[in-house]
Amino acid sequence: MLLGVDVGGTYTDAVLVGGGRVVTAKAPTTPDDQSLGVMAAVEGALAAAGVTAADVRALAHGMTVATNALLEGDTARTAFVATDGFTDVIELARQTRPELYRLCAARPAPITPAERRFAAPERMGPTGTLRALEPARAAALARAVAACGPEAVAVCLLHAWRDPAHELLLREALRAELGDDVPVALSHEVVGTFREYERAATTELDAALTPLLGAYLRRLLGRTTGAGLPAPQVMQSSGGLVDAATAADHAVLTVLSGPAGGAAAAALIARACHEPDLLCFDMGGTSCDVCVVQDGRVRESAGREIAGRPVALAMVDIHTVGAGGGSIGWRDAGGALRVGPRSAGAVPGPAAYGRGGAEPTVTDAHVVLGTLSAERPLAGGLRLDAGAAHDAVARLAGELGLQPDACAAGILRVANAEMVRALRVMTIERGIDPRDFALLAFGGAGPLHAAAIADELGMRRILVPRASGVLSALGLAAADRRATRQRSVLLAGAALTDAALAAARGALLEEGRAILCSGAAALPLVAYDVRYRGQSHELTVDGPGLHTAGDVRAAFEADHEQRYGWREPDGEIEVVTLRVAAVAPGDAVDLADPAQEPLRVTGPAVLHLAETTVAVPAGWSGATDATGTLVLERDA
Repeated sequence: MLLGVDVGGTYTDAVLVGGGRVVTAKAPTTPDDQSLGVMAAVEGALAAAGVTAADVRALAHGMTVATNALLEGDTARTAFVATDGFTDVIELARQTRPELYRLCAARPAPITPAERRFAAPERMGPTGTLRALEPARAAALARAVAACGPEAVAVCLLHAWRDPAHELLLREALRAELGDDVPVALSHEVVGTFREYERAATTELDAALTPLLGAYLRRLLGRTTGAGLPAPQVMQSSGGLVDAATAADHAVLTVLSGPAGGAAAAALIARACHEPDLLCFDMGGTSCDVCVVQDGRVRESAGREIAGRPVALAMVDIHTVGAGGGSIGWRDAGGALRVGPRSAGAVPGPAAYGRGGAEPTVTDAHVVLGTLSAERPLAGGLRLDAGAAHDAVARLAGELGLQPDACAAGILRVANAEMVRALRVMTIERGIDPRDFALLAFGGAGPLHAAAIADELGMRRILVPRASGVLSALGLAAADRRATRQRSVLLAGAALTDAALAAARGALLEEGRAILCSGAAALPLVAYDVRYRGQSHELTVDGPGLHTAGDVRAAFEADHEQRYGWREPDGEIEVVTLRVAAVAPGDAVDLADPAQEPLRVTGPAVLHLAETTVAVPAGWSGATDATGTLVLERDA
């Protein structure tokens, strides 16, 4: 059987797939040590399936360890080494304000303070060495770095993406002083692209998070080995699995590990239900993650900011907002009702969980309005405390001068507005009409809000998968193994030839295959960051069949016109960065369940399914398909 385990802000989900069965289990997330919640969920799934650890062939894991550490500032004591004269690049950044009209708003401070930044006496130019790094000076620099007692070291030298010789020399010197227990992150290995600030900030982040993630994965490996389970494979931000050792060496690969599992699941549902175009939202206990599946593929981005810090790596194109079942409703200074981003989390959780929570949440609002019934336990066997939910909402209603029912309805409307805004960011702001897509709703709370959100966006079709409440974990079980490598190539004019593209693709594919150890079985997925010559930003084009320079140009111009409304047929294009993912396909998962009775529903109704609750308002109706997915359509 295949086992997928996804750690959320409130619950940890486990899914076992095999023998025509999909068996699920939930356990409360354990923030102090997520591996405890992981093992509790795994034990629940094994017991529910009536199997043992020996029956598990592969274990895939999506987690929030690196994400939480980044958000909470819980990073290792890091030293930063840069070319002489460039040690402050991580503080100077782009010299732009994060918010144009808030002069007091500041970017997050660099992880590495000035006293732990060190200058390397070297200079590499784009075409070769300008000032050689002498071995004796490299050794002296390593001694100075060791004297500050670092737990990790980040090295980002000028133009190392072109020639990494000096970075490699520094790693040898640092390891001679610090040993192998202190991780050393080299920018050409972590990022491999130009733009000094983004490359430096990403490398610094990788170094700062790696000790924490490595410690977590060692604990988890010890627990899984002791239980007789396979070694876990870890979901990367790019949407593919990699072995735990690679993830432990480069923690920055996993900063969107949890949400990427949901994206993998969305692609699985798109194939199984023959719905190539899906607008997906995964509403869990803490947040709501939104992504787009177009032509059967999840869209990817070349990088993004997370907690105000740039991460210049390929990742699933996901937008996250703080609107989940545990998001807290509150009154702001102007007397307005607000929801989130603060969440009740796993401990104490919403008031309705009966664990000591006293603040009103989205879940409590559903209890007050009767959408969630205290007579029916939630997935995982949790029984709701209706009295505690009413008390929490009533206190906020008193502050706002509202009746409790009106306050609960307001909490849901505000949460819906936040999720609609996120969906518009991913569609309308990018030239995509959401009315051309079906809405895929999953997560424990997603199907409760799906119809209201679809109505707001003018969408007419909703999909609610059978394992909706644990769909991210199901996606992990079926995910591909993937190793992505990227390099800036800056090919334009006469240099942009079919042969040059083929040579760059081949070199990066071999690097990826070496990481996967999959040989010829690892198939390539290729993406190009392209711009018109003179532009300072790029568009990513990908998909099958992009092999020649002409193919890339045609795809770029079509995307450019969709995004910006124009193209320049005579303009010169430049392929800036090339990304190649070596992919070993995951196992096929059959979602069909012959034993499941077909289901039909006409709104208004509330459906209590095994893993989630679905609100079907008047004007909506539907039935389950062959995969057990509930397909709702708005009446004409």
